[in-house]
Amino acid sequence: MNAEPTSHDTAAGEAPAPLDPSASLASEPSLEAQVAEWKAKHSEVSDAYLRAKAEAENTRRRAEEEVSKARKFAIDAFAESLLPVKDSLEAAIAIQAATPEQLLEGVHATLRQLSQALERNKVVAISPPPGTRFDPHQHQAISVVPADQDPNTVVAVLQKGYLIADRVLRPALVTVSAPK
Repeated sequence: MNAEPTSHDTAAGEAPAPLDPSASLASEPSLEAQVAEWKAKHSEVSDAYLRAKAEAENTRRRAEEEVSKARKFAIDAFAESLLPVKDSLEAAIAIQAATPEQLLEGVHATLRQLSQALERNKVVAISPPPGTRFDPHQHQAISVVPADQDPNTVVAVLQKGYLIADRVLRPALVTVSAPK
């Protein structure tokens, strides 16, 4: 006998059995199961979002605190470096019978202390030599004078300027040569 089914194995006049819709749905997850799965994924994503948002907020808050502390401690360090200068000035005032030479020597020592304190805190003098091209970003022209040098160059420095960390704290006051 032939093992292969033939078209006459079914009863005559009988239509093939219709597909059972519940059988195909049984192999796929039910709608309720899909909704539950999506809700779980949504909950995970929402939780991850909230955690990331909280972490970003904490990072921002910590950064603000660190900036605040850095400013405070930078001022503290600068003030601490100036204390020896103040001590030296007070010691000079306390000496009643000091000679002018002793006072001058003390002033020079105090000036060295002040210069060192400024250098440690990255405060640098701007004192352009004569003949330097006038730079409006670092110099302030007080007057223009006729001179035997190129126009718009520094003739003399009337007052030093200062930079702090490459930013102009005070421009140098200069006289500038007049255009010919």
